[in-house]
Amino acid sequence: MEPLALLIVGSGYRAEYFGRIAGRYPALFRACYLCRSEEKARKMKERTGAEACVEKQQALAFGPDLVIVAVDRGHMASVTEEWALEGFPVAAETPLGEDEEQLMRLVRLVREQGARIFSLEQYHRHPLLRQGFEAVREGLIGVPGSAYLSLVHDYHAASLLRRMLLTEGEEYTLRGESVSRMVMETDSREGAILDGRMSLRTRDRLFISYESGKTAIYDFCPVQYRTFIRSRHLCVRGERGEWNDTLMYYADRTGLPRRKTLAWEIPEEYRCLDNQTLRDLRKTWSAELFLDTNWDEYAIATMLLDARRFLEGGPSPYSFEEALEDAGFWLLSKKAFGSPWQPFSSVDLPWKKNA
Repeated sequence: MEPLALLIVGSGYRAEYFGRIAGRYPALFRACYLCRSEEKARKMKERTGAEACVEKQQALAFGPDLVIVAVDRGHMASVTEEWALEGFPVAAETPLGEDEEQLMRLVRLVREQGARIFSLEQYHRHPLLRQGFEAVREGLIGVPGSAYLSLVHDYHAASLLRRMLLTEGEEYTLRGESVSRMVMETDSREGAILDGRMSLRTRDRLFISYESGKTAIYDFCPVQYRTFIRSRHLCVRGERGEWNDTLMYYADRTGLPRRKTLAWEIPEEYRCLDNQTLRDLRKTWSAELFLDTNWDEYAIATMLLDARRFLEGGPSPYSFEEALEDAGFWLLSKKAFGSPWQPFSSVDLPWKKNA
């Protein structure tokens, strides 16, 4: 089987993931970047080892099986639309668009013209989180009723909350606020920050009520992604127990209390993606809920592995409709932060009104 040919449109931080993945699994993927300048193409080749070009004809000559759109948020929808209109299947970074008009263009493209688009929303594929979601689906803690999430931001949070509470397809109303506070910076993409600098950061809070009566609290500050002095948490409470970070507390069939520790286990269908880096990470497992960049790239690699079935007419690794829900949650949350504690409902999203 030939490696899947990935054309990566973009040259930012997230775009680098895909070149590294292809370099790590050359029997499964090969990659080429399409960049806006020779300087950016040179940078991507140096950082990832993948080929890079600046001319679209060169990119087409690469013979892509899948186009990965990893540009800035403001251009995500238009670049996705461009490649989908040319007949290519597209895997778009998150979110699909940054306003309702952009998203509605993509909705029409998919619903009326049959464009093949899926989203690269990967967090639910982290092995530890995947185990937790499986336990919830299997009823280990009974029917989930409430959740608290302080782990990822915006559209990513929407994806996780649906799985935490089993609310797929449910309408919801949200209210919230955004408050700025001074926070000490301790880490960054470039490494540790040791000079004690402070910065003004926003902490966003949402209260979400679903039509089934389930509820959720979203509570996040971006500094939580890279810090040595802030933690990340999730909790799902059900009738028979709760999932708290890396622990499942539940009552078994006889009513006896049990506790299960979640660990970084790779499912059998993705064992071909295992490597020494991931094995070393598993050896240093801790009870703290921490999502390492290496696990991000593994989770994305599982989606690219599943993309082969999608290209052959199988299920999407992450459906367009689900990605639309994620983006819609983010748009509603921005409205909520602009009008603190006023209600905003998912039924008012334009693609629901025009379905």
